[in-house]
Amino acid sequence: MKHALSPILPLLRPYRGTLLLSLLFSAAYAGLSIATPLFFGQAIDAIAGVGQVDFALLQSRLITAGALTGVTALGAYLASRANARLVTGLTKDLRQDLFRHLQTLPIAYLDSHPYGDTLARFTSDVDQFADGLQLFLTQFFSGMLTILGTLGVLLALQPVVAAAVFVLTPLSLFVSRFITKRTKKYFVQRTQKRGALTAATEQTVRGLPAVQAYGREDAENEAFRRLNDDLAASTLKAVFYSSITNPATRFVNSLVYAAVALTGAFGVLGGSLSVGLLVTVLGYANQYAKPFNEISAVLAELQNALTGAGRALELLQAPSEAPDPEQPVTHDAVRGAVAFSHVDFSYDKSRPLIRDLSLAAEPGQTVALVGTTGCGKTTLLNLLLRFYDPDGGQITLDGENIAAMTRETLRQNVGLVLQETWLKTGTVTENLTFGRPDATADEVVAAAKRTRADAFIRRLPAGYDTVIGDGGGSLSEGQKQLLCITRVLLADPNILILDEATSNIDLATEIAVQKALRELTKGRTCFIVAHRLSTVMHADVIAVMDRGRIVETGDHETLLAKNGAYKTLWDAMKA
Repeated sequence: MKHALSPILPLLRPYRGTLLLSLLFSAAYAGLSIATPLFFGQAIDAIAGVGQVDFALLQSRLITAGALTGVTALGAYLASRANARLVTGLTKDLRQDLFRHLQTLPIAYLDSHPYGDTLARFTSDVDQFADGLQLFLTQFFSGMLTILGTLGVLLALQPVVAAAVFVLTPLSLFVSRFITKRTKKYFVQRTQKRGALTAATEQTVRGLPAVQAYGREDAENEAFRRLNDDLAASTLKAVFYSSITNPATRFVNSLVYAAVALTGAFGVLGGSLSVGLLVTVLGYANQYAKPFNEISAVLAELQNALTGAGRALELLQAPSEAPDPEQPVTHDAVRGAVAFSHVDFSYDKSRPLIRDLSLAAEPGQTVALVGTTGCGKTTLLNLLLRFYDPDGGQITLDGENIAAMTRETLRQNVGLVLQETWLKTGTVTENLTFGRPDATADEVVAAAKRTRADAFIRRLPAGYDTVIGDGGGSLSEGQKQLLCITRVLLADPNILILDEATSNIDLATEIAVQKALRELTKGRTCFIVAHRLSTVMHADVIAVMDRGRIVETGDHETLLAKNGAYKTLWDAMKA
């Protein structure tokens, strides 16, 4: 358990004071609860028989016992408050660290892990850990103190009874350990299957229009049912095996209580034990047994909590992007000369994708990448942005290897517009200034006018102050893409990457946007990925890719005259 929790321990440092208070209140609660039965026993012994009642002693002990009971309850309340504050703060910090670390992860991590599963690590897994930690702090420490304190008092009062208790204790521990050890794998299975179910749900929600359009509702329901059934089966096993821990330990503790009662009864009959002392001893036996029941439940829940913590920590410990160089190259003014020199790259090392690729773009040139799907066009631009690093060769910007620069320096000079739009919940202005928060209102409007987005923005209910929901809300695909293009142009990068940037815009809008883009690319290096060759006819250089290689380069007219791969693509488009 120590090894499993060790990555969490640094997060506890800001809450050391709260943890100390929690332990002090728990110790006070345990100590006072141990003292209380003594006074109740003495109160009973104050009643010797008919007409033999020491009322002064009875009153004194009852008042003391009542006061201790009240203070004990207060200690338990304060310990719970401290624990709640500690757990809330710890899980808040854990989620913040997870989110902060997520920003540093390489794109390869997100490409290889379902989004839904990653989200589950932020939400249900952290909640699962918080619930278990709360239970552990509330019951484990005070329970252990109660067990040790009670056993100590019993040894002082009745060594024989204490010996009987001590002999039967290992049986309770063995039963608890035996069961909880076997529940761990079921909690692990449950957590994994819950992550898979979350991922499947997220995927279906995002693709619901396609599911309905293709009439795949029944198939998706069946796939979800299988995942849901698997989760239910794992949950049933985990809950069943963990739930029998408490009854099993209760049975053993009942044996302990019976042994104490029987031993004490013989002591009363033999005159070595008063009735009040017997009541005290029985109270301690019950008090001694109760924490075992609680701790057994804690241990079962702790398995669940550690499973959730483990999945959260897997994300937290996932390797970040390779660090930037200690002495990075700096650029006072980027011209925009980009060169790929003998670049090799593959996502799967057993299946090469980019092979010995060389391509140069002079400052201000527009370079179009065309070719069949899967030939490596988008991958090449991912390498330029250092979302991935090449396996061989190098990529240079103004003659400097981009690996020698910080990613921030590189990416500040590159604007990216993807086929798949991304807009966050916020106003139109907040989305447009995402890459340049210091832009003025006039600059925002000017950029929107140049991309022909200003007209539809002004028709929105609150214009530029209109709040759009996650993903763009009710905006059309064309409108969302125009906002993304405007966002990049407002950032004013030296290099533009347009990956099917106009694919979701209607023909009339595309013609207008293409005119604006041709004007805006003057003085900037621009890389365009497009399947529709009509959108790249005016590029300075068109590079035709096939299976990770560049097979032809030239402008539109030159490539048509070659009657090669480009001409084949052009004819196919017109057919």
